[in-house]
Amino acid sequence: MPPKKENNGCGCASIPFSLIIVLFGVGYWGFRQLDRLNISQFLPNNQQNNQQPTTPILTPAPSQGVTVVKSPLPQAIPTGTPTTKPQVIPLPVTNSPLSQATPAGTPTTKPQVSALPVTPKNSPSPQNPWEKKKIRGIYLSRYQVTNNANERTIRERVRYYRSQGINTIIHGVWGNGCTMYNSEVMQQTLGYKSCPNQFQDRWLDWLIDEAHKQGMQVHAYFEKGIKIDKNSPIFDLAISKRWIVPGVDKTYAGIDHYLLDVELPEVANFFKKISVEFVKKYPNIDAVQWDDYLGYHAELPGKVDRTAHLTNFVRQMRADMKKANPSVSFDLCHHNPYWGKRYFAADWQNWNVDRAFIQIYNDANFNQELDYAEKYEGVAISDKQLYRLKELVNNPKIKSILVFPSSGKPEETAALLKNAISVTK
Repeated sequence: MPPKKENNGCGCASIPFSLIIVLFGVGYWGFRQLDRLNISQFLPNNQQNNQQPTTPILTPAPSQGVTVVKSPLPQAIPTGTPTTKPQVIPLPVTNSPLSQATPAGTPTTKPQVSALPVTPKNSPSPQNPWEKKKIRGIYLSRYQVTNNANERTIRERVRYYRSQGINTIIHGVWGNGCTMYNSEVMQQTLGYKSCPNQFQDRWLDWLIDEAHKQGMQVHAYFEKGIKIDKNSPIFDLAISKRWIVPGVDKTYAGIDHYLLDVELPEVANFFKKISVEFVKKYPNIDAVQWDDYLGYHAELPGKVDRTAHLTNFVRQMRADMKKANPSVSFDLCHHNPYWGKRYFAADWQNWNVDRAFIQIYNDANFNQELDYAEKYEGVAISDKQLYRLKELVNNPKIKSILVFPSSGKPEETAALLKNAISVTK
């Protein structure tokens, strides 16, 4: 018997062709409906809750010659990507106020910008020997600025001195036994608020403020120190209180001075309180300077050595001032140490002063005095000695130069000083 013939394939040949077309059409229609069908509704609840779609992070791809622009309009979602809202990483923003275009072929990620080099702002270096002097000062005696001076006048005068090459104003704030500002210590002790003077109470505030704006310093000058004359408003009171050392001080011809005795606790405390009050009332003052009137003349009657008492007084006064305002320099402009101690009981090398200037108003011993000035902070000369300025300016050992207008005309002295300086260049 011949072997049984088996059917090959699925037997589709026996199915009518029209039926195949109908079945294919139905299948196609069903497949299209599945795309619109949310199959998640047929899943169990726990599976729906546990399904956490991963949000893709869109990392900017390198642009190929295309500038990336941040547009406020939403971008179209490419076909085939999830409809879940993607997390957008913001494009980098540069420090420039204007957006910069990204160069072609470079990634749009924020580049590391190197800081621009910062050129230090250096102050102009001194142009001549005069400008190299640490302190280029001028003395303004009492009343030369304060009388009838308003704020505008004071500020203009400060700027004038600056224009003449001066960087320090040494202004009298005390003299002849009274202050050039309203003082509670004066009022309580002597019954006077200040020296008789037509000044506005803020004159020194304006002077200090304008000087600092101009890059200058202000030093408070305690002119005439512990000496008074018969024109002092406290002369009669000092006599009645027995504050005066017996005798007349004739250090300078034609002027009779009387010395307040700082060996008396009442007098010593008065000066200490004045010093403390001043540096508290004017905390921005740069320095306080006393002169050669802080001393006793050797020709006073009686063989009394007041050196030790004077030293103790000054050291205590300086200590009290420094405690009240440590930033203020306690300066002295006096005779050289030998002459100071020998003729004025002023052993100022042991006074703990911060800076000492050697006063050379006498031409007779100028060169010898200059040797001392080279060892200390500087020298003080008068307006009659400006012809010596070239020698002083060109001496690198002289750190500072102070000029005293003996004529009583500081503005004229400043102009002469500038002219003298121009000759030395």
